[in-house]
Order: sequence, then structure tokens, then C-alpha cells
Amino acid sequence: MHLNVAVERFLILPRNDIGAEPMTESTALHRGSGVPASARRGEILAFVILAVLIWPVLAIAIVGGYGFCVWMFQVVFGPPGPPGA
Repeated sequence: MHLNVAVERFLILPRNDIGAEPMTESTALHRGSGVPASARRGEILAFVILAVLIWPVLAIAIVGGYGFCVWMFQVVFGPPGPPGA
């Protein structure tokens, strides 16, 4: 018996379906999900890009666009308040 096989049996490491090699930690944790690790990595990357880059830029653009519209409205129609006497 090889040393690594004895260690694997002692630690009761999960094995893949073939049983030849022990599974990695990420594969063992997501074994029942049926989602490959590369797909999970891609989804996490997409979430980070959306959360850190796209949504903050979009929020600033929307607020800035609204401010620009209000500013242009006031340039054309005057500031809010009662008309000058």
C-alpha cells in the first residue's frame, strides 16, 4: 500500500466517481450542484464586474443625467419659486 493511499484512507478524503484520484476541495464542496468550477468562476467574475464597475458607473450616470435635465429646465424656464414681482 502506498503512503498517499494510506493517508487518503485515514483522512477519508472524498473521491471522484472513477475513484482514482481524490477530488479537490472546490469539487468536493460543489459535488451535487452539477456546475463546473469554471462556470462558477465565470459567474463570480461577472458578479464582481457588475457590482464594482457597471452599477456604480450606471448610478452616477443616471443621477448626473437627472441633474443635467433639471439644470437645462431651469436655464430655459427659470429657477423654481414665485415669479419676480
